[in-house]
Amino acid sequence: MLNIVIFGAPGSGKGTQSEKIVEKYGINHISTGDVLRAEIKNNTELGKTAKSYIDQGQLIPDSLMIDILASVLDSFKDSKGVIFDGFPRTIAQAEALKKMLSERGQEVKVMLDLEVPEDELMTRLIKRGKESGRADDNEETIKKRLVVYHSQTAPLIDWYKKEGVYAHINGLGNLETITADICKAIDAAK
Repeated sequence: MLNIVIFGAPGSGKGTQSEKIVEKYGINHISTGDVLRAEIKNNTELGKTAKSYIDQGQLIPDSLMIDILASVLDSFKDSKGVIFDGFPRTIAQAEALKKMLSERGQEVKVMLDLEVPEDELMTRLIKRGKESGRADDNEETIKKRLVVYHSQTAPLIDWYKKEGVYAHINGLGNLETITADICKAIDAAK
């Protein structure tokens, strides 16, 4: 199984690159953001709970995310692997993901870290907010999300380096070049 974690600050291109990876490698895509937005749109209890955290720029509780991911992962039949987009975001989540995959005889093969300078992230997210109407893509919430990202999520880089599956990707520049760099990292990890 080719299980991949794609990692990067909000606006780093995780969704765009995930689509390219899914297309090239024939694996499934789990975007926690998409899963959560669907729950919120459908006004489920989980969606209401998640919305209260998201509206404040906070992360939702780990136990909720692990349960959702396990359910989504188990729903894929004859899967070649999965790309996790937007999860894990903390070391506790990474440990929980490792345990959940291990229980299924699987592991993360590579963690792709898309690095993009903060001023570029702000530009991209403001533009995305104007184009998509996403309420969380406004300057005040973006700043909060980046603070949360740096304080809670950045330590994952060291954790995945210790696991021996870390791959740094320059997320600034030509889309095709970034995709090619990602494919090199995936092919080296297979």
